[in-house]
Amino acid sequence: MFHVRHSAVAAVPLDIAFAYVDDHRTVPEWMFGVSRFEPVGAQVSGLGAVFDAAMQIGPKSLDTRLEVVEWERDRIIVLNSVAGFRTSSSWTFTDLGDSSRLDVDFGYELPGGLAGRALGMLIEPVVGTAVRQTEQALRTRLGQLV
Repeated sequence: MFHVRHSAVAAVPLDIAFAYVDDHRTVPEWMFGVSRFEPVGAQVSGLGAVFDAAMQIGPKSLDTRLEVVEWERDRIIVLNSVAGFRTSSSWTFTDLGDSSRLDVDFGYELPGGLAGRALGMLIEPVVGTAVRQTEQALRTRLGQLV
């Protein structure tokens, strides 16, 4: 699995940053390329919540089903794919007083063979840009909340 890690500081209190990232309805607003992030079932937050997501990368739409496998309020959210495109992400939150540090680790796994190489050629060039744009959009949205 390939990993991209990033850290950023947002000028908002920890509880506000966590609540915003934890709210599935906001994900398409700030997560680069995500066009759909919908709960599967009644649970919409916390350990065991499951979501269907779609991410547009170039001409390709990647579908995945994600499950929250670790969740602690105001500290961490970890999602792993259980179907579709293989991906994982962890969001760690640190209280800095009047601001919050968000550390993210995006992981993704490509299939083998020609399909994997073709998908890799689409994904690899945009991953760094996607992380930077996601971080900027998230900090902008969080800044509008306070």
